[in-house]
Amino acid sequence: MESHHIHWFGQSAFRIEDGEWQLYIDPFKLPEGLPQADVIFITHAHFDHFSMEDISKIKADHTMIVAPKDVASQFVDSVFGVVPGKDYTIGTWKVTTVPAYNIDKKFHPKEKKWVGYIITLADGQKIYHAGDTDFIPEMREIHTDIAMLPCDGTYTMTAVQAAEAANIFKPKVLIPIHLGEGFGKVNARQEVKKTFKGETVFMTQEK
Repeated sequence: MESHHIHWFGQSAFRIEDGEWQLYIDPFKLPEGLPQADVIFITHAHFDHFSMEDISKIKADHTMIVAPKDVASQFVDSVFGVVPGKDYTIGTWKVTTVPAYNIDKKFHPKEKKWVGYIITLADGQKIYHAGDTDFIPEMREIHTDIAMLPCDGTYTMTAVQAAEAANIFKPKVLIPIHLGEGFGKVNARQEVKKTFKGETVFMTQEK
């Protein structure tokens, strides 16, 4: 997989380059000196996904914040509130929101209406960032080239469950996330790679 346009900062934080455009997802513990954001996608309200401190590092006057309603309500302008299971056009990007919730845990209730995002880049590549979620029925209908799936096993699905989910909706590439900063088992990466039948890519954390 060509991944030079995808940058991982640990946990679930990413910067994605789409030509000259800069997209961020769940910025957290970002280093200094990064490019300003054109769009910042927030999956839910937990501190390791919604960090005002990190948003302030990359937000410019033109930056659009895309977030579930409870997060969006904390911004005055340049914000786009979303709900699960909808298709949106945000700037030049087609974005589909996917529900993100726990089935057998209490950390991410379905009624919160938190989300993952499928973002279609200019070249047609689809990237799915799942946010914090279990292996939910809605995943069976996903079509994406790259899937970023959490696999810490405490707050989200396990590594094996993430790989099993990916085996059903068959992305070309699976990127394990929600790892580091105390999240995820040491051998989670090996479990994902062993179980997923496609290509697993382990991103190198940028600092």
